[in-house]
Amino acid sequence: MKIGIIGAGHIGSALAVRLTSLGHSVLIANSRGPETLGDVAQKTGATPSTAREAAQYGEIIVVTIPLINIPDLPKDLFEGVPASVPVIDTSNYYPLLRDGHLRELETGTLTESEWVQQHLGRPVVKVFNNIYAEHLEKSGTPIGTPGRIALPVAGDEAAAKQKVMALVEELGFDAVEDGSLHESWRQQPGTPSYGADWTEPKLREHLRSLGHERTAAQHAQFLANHAEQEKQMAAQGIKLK
Repeated sequence: MKIGIIGAGHIGSALAVRLTSLGHSVLIANSRGPETLGDVAQKTGATPSTAREAAQYGEIIVVTIPLINIPDLPKDLFEGVPASVPVIDTSNYYPLLRDGHLRELETGTLTESEWVQQHLGRPVVKVFNNIYAEHLEKSGTPIGTPGRIALPVAGDEAAAKQKVMALVEELGFDAVEDGSLHESWRQQPGTPSYGADWTEPKLREHLRSLGHERTAAQHAQFLANHAEQEKQMAAQGIKLK
C-alpha cells in the first residue's frame, strides 16, 4: 500500500521502518520540512515529504505528532482525500511534560482522539498509542506466536477500522476491538493496559471489565495514575517527541 505518515518522532519512525520492511511505499513528513529528514529517510527507507503530500498520498494516513500541535495542522490538509482513506491517530495527552492542560480532556468531556478528530475535521482510528516505539519496531511476531502482543483499536467507521486492524495484524500484533472512539479512554495513558504489552485474551478481558462509559471515579483514578507516571518520567529526565 501507499501510506503517508505525518510525524517523524519515535512512533512515526518506528512505523516507517516496519512498513517499508513489509514492502509498503511510505511518505513521511515533519513540521520542519522534508529537507530536514535525511537521517530519518536513511534509517527508515521512507521518502521525505511535506505534510500535505503525505496526507494526499496514502491509502492509509497516520497522524503521529504531539497532541498539542494537532490544531496547527492545515485546516485543508485532507481536502480531496477520499472518505474511504483511514486516518490513524496515535496521540497521547501529556499535560505536565508537553501539552499543557486542556480543559476538555481534564473534565473527561472528550477522549483524546475525539478531541483530535474535532480538530482534523475527519474521522480517525485510534491505535499505536499504547505501545513503546521500540516494541512497535522490534516486537511484532507471526500470528499464533505465544505471548504475541495485542493492540487496542478504536473508531466509529467500521470499514476504516477493519482496514487498520488488518495492518496491525500484518505488523505482527493481535488487533483487539476497543469499540467506538468515545470508548478509546480505555487505552489512554494512566489506564492499566497502557504500555503493558498484554496478550489478546488479557487485553480483551480487561477492556470488558472497564465497561463502556467512563465513570467519574475511573476518570479521576486514571488521571491520577498518569500524573504520577509523568512525575516519574520528569524525574528521570525523559523527554517526549
